[in-house]
Amino acid sequence: MAEELSSEHLELMRSVLKTVPFAQLLGIELLAASRGSATMRLMIRPELTQNYGLLHGGAMASLIDTATAFAIVSQLTQPEKFTTVDLTVNYLKAVTEGSATCEARVVRAGRRLLTLSAEVHDDGGNLAAIAVSTYIRL
Repeated sequence: MAEELSSEHLELMRSVLKTVPFAQLLGIELLAASRGSATMRLMIRPELTQNYGLLHGGAMASLIDTATAFAIVSQLTQPEKFTTVDLTVNYLKAVTEGSATCEARVVRAGRRLLTLSAEVHDDGGNLAAIAVSTYIRL
């Protein structure tokens, strides 16, 4: 069972999200978090789609990258710097309307490298993408 975060920690995570200009541009919002995991949502807007009206792969990858970063933030007890080293996304289903929701979790947190996994679902609960990401502590 996931360790619940205090309301103060959740509020801190929401305030940190507000300081990420690119996440604000995309409109990514934090829905939930527990220690080592974060769930974030991206509402689909025309400017986030490609020519056929599908959510752009780059926008979905950005949602994944943000959610995985915040899964790391959810387990921090003090400020720490880290950055993405690798992100592999497998797109499984196109998303055309509503929102995309990403659930990310820390799989392993080593001294220098952190490995995370993520799943993106559409509003119907259909699996739209899976991802694995690696971060490095700076």
